[in-house]
Amino acid sequence: MIAVLKNLLNAKWQQAGQPEEDIGLAAAVMLVEVVLADDELSQTESRLLPELLMELLEINETAANQLIVDAKLHHQNATSLFEFTDKLNHRFDLQQKQALLLAMWRLAFADGKLCRYEEQIIRKSADLLHLRHSEVIQLRNSVLAETGE
Repeated sequence: MIAVLKNLLNAKWQQAGQPEEDIGLAAAVMLVEVVLADDELSQTESRLLPELLMELLEINETAANQLIVDAKLHHQNATSLFEFTDKLNHRFDLQQKQALLLAMWRLAFADGKLCRYEEQIIRKSADLLHLRHSEVIQLRNSVLAETGE
């Protein structure tokens, strides 16, 4: 019975579709989760965040900055990452998920040190986005190679 209800709700949800803003907001929240994991937003992270959103979502700077404001509000009220990764799983393909995780790693290493909470959020996000452990490591290593660490 529960499976039937779940399938019915999923079918209804997919028929209705999701507005592009919801997907952008979900991605922005994931990035904000990383930068706020260590309870401090460095200037480097602050500059990098809108750049990554513009690249990831192909939006302009104004839209990216508005998404960041909205994402910070949603971050405060969120109970789990699942509500955001679920939306992303329905709309993002594998390459988009990998690009998001790469952006998360870039933010985590932006201030020169990796906080354990940042890494936990990235790994949890990767699990929820159905990315393999080897992909997570490969993406992390590519960021390390970029930064020369």
